[in-house]
Order: sequence, then C-alpha cells, then structure tokens
Amino acid sequence: MTQFDVVVVGAGPAGCACAISCAQRGLRVALVERQPFPRYRPGESLHPGIEPLLQHLGVAGQLYSPPAMRFDGHWIHWDGPPRFSPFGADENGPWRGFQIARADLDGALLQQARRLGVHVRQPCRASRVLTLDARVTGLETDSGCLHAAWLVDASGATGWLGRQLALPDQAGSPPLQVRYGYLHGCLGPYANTPHLLAGPYGWTWITQVQTQLLHWTNLAFATDRAQNADRQMLPEALRVLPQAGPIRGADVSWRISKAAAGNGYFLVGDCASRLDPAASHGVLKALMSGMQAAQAVHDCLRRPILEAAVQAQYRQWLHAWFERDATQLRHFYRQHPYPPQWLGCPAKPS
Repeated sequence: MTQFDVVVVGAGPAGCACAISCAQRGLRVALVERQPFPRYRPGESLHPGIEPLLQHLGVAGQLYSPPAMRFDGHWIHWDGPPRFSPFGADENGPWRGFQIARADLDGALLQQARRLGVHVRQPCRASRVLTLDARVTGLETDSGCLHAAWLVDASGATGWLGRQLALPDQAGSPPLQVRYGYLHGCLGPYANTPHLLAGPYGWTWITQVQTQLLHWTNLAFATDRAQNADRQMLPEALRVLPQAGPIRGADVSWRISKAAAGNGYFLVGDCASRLDPAASHGVLKALMSGMQAAQAVHDCLRRPILEAAVQAQYRQWLHAWFERDATQLRHFYRQHPYPPQWLGCPAKPS
C-alpha cells in the first residue's frame, strides 16, 4: 500500500510522536527514516513534565525499566555563587527529571509506532516532494512513491520539506553550534546532579548518564570559539577523564519557520522551530509538536472546511511557545558573566 492518510519524514522524537498519535486516532500512517538506528546523539536530560507525554504515547514503561537515573534539579554556576535549582514538588514529593540514552528513547518510540501498525521504511531516503495544484500530496523516496492526504516533516535541523518548498524562516540569533561528547568515569560532584557552568566563551552542561559515563555539551556564543573550546570549557578535574567516542557538533541557531503549516503539510520539531539546548525544552517540544500536528491532521481529515483555521491555530501555538522560550533565554543570557554581544549586551570590562 502506498496511499496513506499521513506520511511522516523523520523518526526522531517529533516524528515518532506524530506517527504514534495519528495511529492512535485510527489513521493510516507511513514513517520514513533515512538512517538506521541506533544513531549517535547526545544523552537526554529530561524535565519531569515529559512523563505524562511518554505515558500517553505508551512508552513510559519501556523507558523506566531498568530504572532510569533520576535527579531533583540541577546546579547552576552562572551569575553568582553556585545554586541548586529544583524542579519543584507536590504532595507526592519532589518532581524528578531523568536521564534517557537517546538510542533508548528513539528505539522505544519507533517500536511503539510499529506496534500500532505504522508502516515504517528505514533506512529510506526522501528525495522529492510530490505536489498537485500547489498542494503537497506525498513524496518520492529511494524505494518508491508514497501518497498521502498530509505530509508531516520531522526531519530535524536539515529541514527537508522547507528546502524542497523554499519555505521562509525567521532567524533569532547568529549561527550557533554546540559541541558534545562523553567521558569515561564518575566524579563525586557530578555523579547524581547535572551542572550548568558559565564560562568566558559560553556555557557547559555536564551530567552523568550512566554509572561510568559522563556527558558534556558546550556552546560558545561566538562561532570563532566553537571549534576551539571543547574540553577547555570543562572543569579541570574532568579533563583527566578519558574521552569516550568522538566529539560531535550540531547547529542550534535560533530560528522558526514562517510557514510551519500549509497546503497538505505540517512541520514539527526542529524543522518547525529551534532554540539552543539551554532552553531545556528540546525533547518536550519535539513530542508536543508531533502530538499537536497529529491532532491537527485528524481534525483536517474529519472536517476539511476547518483546514485553514486549524493550520492558523497550529502556527500561532508554535510561534507563541517559541517567543516565550526565546524571551526567557535572552533574559537568562543577559545574566551571564560574559553575555553574548549579539543580544546587545555590553562587553565585560577587561
């Protein structure tokens, strides 16, 4: 079968959340992913607010067994003495975030999609979008054409559909790149609680993801520093730990699509909007945008007359979340001891 209600491009958290949510609504779904799993991605430190989403998607049990590493908040070394920032609490006790290896998260979501009857093509490369009368009607892949009433692009920072259709973006920052890697070992201060450290060039996030595996991510506010900072941004005590695997980079420039929904398509995850990881909502936003797009597709199929209103509501929801998080992140960066000059902050006196 090559005719579907919806075809999703990309099997990351956003794409799988969309495919699962569509299948839960009884839709015929195809999911196209160009890479075999597991993929090399940073370890995920997840906010407690993501738990209800994982439960709704039906993957919480798989990800909590064996028990994930849990934490009540994180240490911030930023604009003064180090301080602990807890997630909060209720009558049941403190809210707890947790570490999930990206391979485990990807695998659990994809397995659930297959379990619900999603037609998965992997590895399979999307090569060309199909259109008819200025409306997206499917895509051509290296294993044949897939036709659908709706196409959802969850291809991440590559923005496959945006490039195919020349969709406009709105930039919110200069080019930014994170660098990330892993270290073998465990040191007391970092064993149970993640740390966010401000430095002369930007910030570094450090968290223990396994008993003897520590993950770090750093972002330099200026691109000429991004390639050179790497382990020099780590605390000296951690520099003696042996490196585990290669150091990688990723584009995290702030941006949002000006056309995140249109004739026959929706954009979700990083190809719809993106902030750097200090916003701390990456996976949460990916899952939520995928689930929101699934609801929008279902509504459009059920009542086509509402299509324009549903698309406008989705674009408005996405833009409001992006602006709210961007405003908070700008405020946070202005408190940095060496704030980025591209925010209009004065340089720190030498």
